[in-house]
Amino acid sequence: MTLDDLDRAILRALLVNADQSTTQLGQKLGLSQPATWRRIRRMQDAGVIAGRRLLLDAEKLGFGVTVFLGIKLATKGRISLEDFERAVGAIPEVQRVEHMLGLYDYRLRVIARDLADFERVLRRRIMTLPGVGNVEANVLLSEERRPGPL
Repeated sequence: MTLDDLDRAILRALLVNADQSTTQLGQKLGLSQPATWRRIRRMQDAGVIAGRRLLLDAEKLGFGVTVFLGIKLATKGRISLEDFERAVGAIPEVQRVEHMLGLYDYRLRVIARDLADFERVLRRRIMTLPGVGNVEANVLLSEERRPGPL
């Protein structure tokens, strides 16, 4: 699918606020509501827009610490990657699991109430997962969200 400048403008506006109506969006971009709706629908049908997500503020929900973990599996031949992924996916504090190529096999995004809570999750839940070898932790200090190039 080829995107024109209006399609890209729609995507940029939706990245800022995906809840705005097609009428509001069309007014901002000089399009009618039906034209805006048709463009959004076309991008959804083509898979350019894959869905919309609800973003929760973890800190306001009581989770003040975010840690990125690099996980190197100890015994790749003895456990399957699916077993590890299934087990780590069952830990609610693990927000993201990324299979990587490089120094670590996986990168996890973990949230916790505080450092003591993170230590509990690390010791009791993550370090006991099948095949876990080396683990490296990096605590998130701040985060800036950028929509990416359009």
